[in-house]
Amino acid sequence: MEEMNERVCIICSQSKKEGITIVSQFVCEDCESEIVHTSAEDSKYHFFIHQLKQIEMPSKV
Repeated sequence: MEEMNERVCIICSQSKKEGITIVSQFVCEDCESEIVHTSAEDSKYHFFIHQLKQIEMPSKV
């Protein structure tokens, strides 16, 4: 059985075990669900976009 390590979510800054990794950044399960269900008209939408901009894409060589 593989042990899950806690990682810090780039959205809520909390340590969680469950979630997804986007490129090299972790988004917890709770934030992922909230992002998916947030309308573009919701005030939280812009917060999520700002937080997700922290994800650095690998540079092309």
